[in-house]
Amino acid sequence: MIVNERMVAYINSLDMGNTPFLDEIEAEALRAHVPIIRREMQSFLKTLLAVKRPMRILEVGTAVGFSTLLFCEYAPEGCHVTTIEKYEKRIPIARANFERAGRTEQITFLTGDAAEILEKLTGSYDFIFMDAAKGQYIHFLPDVLRLLEPGGILVSDNVLQDGDIIESHYIVERRNRTIYKRMREYLYALKHDERLETAILPLGDGVTVSTRIK
Repeated sequence: MIVNERMVAYINSLDMGNTPFLDEIEAEALRAHVPIIRREMQSFLKTLLAVKRPMRILEVGTAVGFSTLLFCEYAPEGCHVTTIEKYEKRIPIARANFERAGRTEQITFLTGDAAEILEKLTGSYDFIFMDAAKGQYIHFLPDVLRLLEPGGILVSDNVLQDGDIIESHYIVERRNRTIYKRMREYLYALKHDERLETAILPLGDGVTVSTRIK
């Protein structure tokens, strides 16, 4: 836990929640042990959506579609979300959730390897959300920056790895060392790329917010 659990519990106790349908999807995901964005992250995203008011959103990592539908609900009317998912077991669940929500026309759902899909995408997006395999963020970054329009926002979730990111390489469990190394490379790249202005925040499991400098 990066932030004191009591503080997080207090902050979340003030939250008014989402729409009944989003609350239902969240409950279903939690019962099935599917990781979705935390409550404090949900509030943060809704605030960013209200400030930026993006019309073209790209999401890397759909899972069961909870965050996709949150974007649809809280971004401006007429926005379109393109979302990418590789995990075969979650694809039909996400697709069913989009249909249940009546949002299929608002969503372009791309399935398969994100690296291959990102290479083929064209155009630009004013809001990009990274919430896929953490060890792949650094590999996705060149195409993500190509697709992020000037003034656009890139949000990357789960970047501090429950605090492991500040530990010695030797303390981190061997099975997590590759992700640890790549995430540190990713954070360095975000903070040192002259095209970006980036903040790293200890929110949830760590989040970065980057804007493409005009």
